[in-house]
Order: sequence, then C-alpha cells, then structure tokens
Amino acid sequence: KLFFTDYGNAAKVERCDMDGMNRTWIVDSKIEQPTALALDLINKYVYWVDIYLDTVEVVDYQGRRRHTIIKGRQVRHLCGLAVFENYIYIVNSDNLSILRINRFNSTDVQFLARLDNAKEIRVYHKRAQTAVRSHACEVDPYGMPGGCSHICLLSSNYKARTCRCRTGFVLGSDGRSCK
Repeated sequence: KLFFTDYGNAAKVERCDMDGMNRTWIVDSKIEQPTALALDLINKYVYWVDIYLDTVEVVDYQGRRRHTIIKGRQVRHLCGLAVFENYIYIVNSDNLSILRINRFNSTDVQFLARLDNAKEIRVYHKRAQTAVRSHACEVDPYGMPGGCSHICLLSSNYKARTCRCRTGFVLGSDGRSCK
C-alpha cells in the first residue's frame, strides 16, 4: 500500500495500492493540514503531523483506533516524522531540533539534537522492516521486474502487479512491453 496526506480542498490521510487503484480515505474529519507521515509497518499504524492543529495523531490502516499522541505548543512547526520501537522522532523546523517522544506516554519528550536545515528524518534499522516475501514484481530471468519492460507496480496484493511505462512510451497490448 501507499499512504499519503492531502490538504487541498478537503484535508485527509489516504491509502491506495502501489498502482494507484483502490484509493481510500482513512482520515477525513478533524484534520486541517496533515504534512509529515510515518508508518509502523509491524503493527500497521499510520502516524501524521497536523501543522495547523499542532498535533501528532495515529490511526490503524483501516482508519480505526484514532487517537492523539501529543498536542500543543511543544509540537509546533513540525516537518519530519519517523517511528521506531516505542518512539516517534520529529523535526521541528522552527528551532531545527530533533525531538523523541514516547508514542505510548506522550509526557516523555526529549530533545536529541539541533541540525541546520533539517526537514525530514528516517530511521534505518533491520527491526524497522517487515520480512519480504516473494512478490509479483520480482525480476524475471530476462532481468525485467515482474516481466514488465519499464516499471512494475504491486497491485491489490503481493501476487498481483501492473506494468507502466516511462514518460513518452505507451504500454503495448500485451500489458508488459512499452513502445
């Protein structure tokens, strides 16, 4: 799945398949300007920052079990968000600081560092990734992902895929080759 925020005409958090199909709103109320977004891949939760409401909130992949992690002056001007183990890590663009907040006990907030021009944060660790199973976009014996000549996108599940072409090319009638 692909998860994303939108604060155009109607602010929302959405998800869709990697090929853009099955687009679904998972949060569309009590939300104003959702910006940074992070996933807990293990427990299947979506965290986001709302810079208008000064909140960090969480919801499960289906849009249920929503609650606020932290709210108020302490989390103003946030622009980056990452989740790892018991903590969320946030970039404050006003004072260029990195904060660590216990996602289960929001009173545990720690200043970690100050960085010039920090806008985003990511955690890279083996435990932050789920195990990868074989999928429809694996490279075939000819070196083509999922048998697609240009781009392979996972579809509704890991066994289904959609082929797409780079700009200027058109997908052939076989649904795999680009011309």
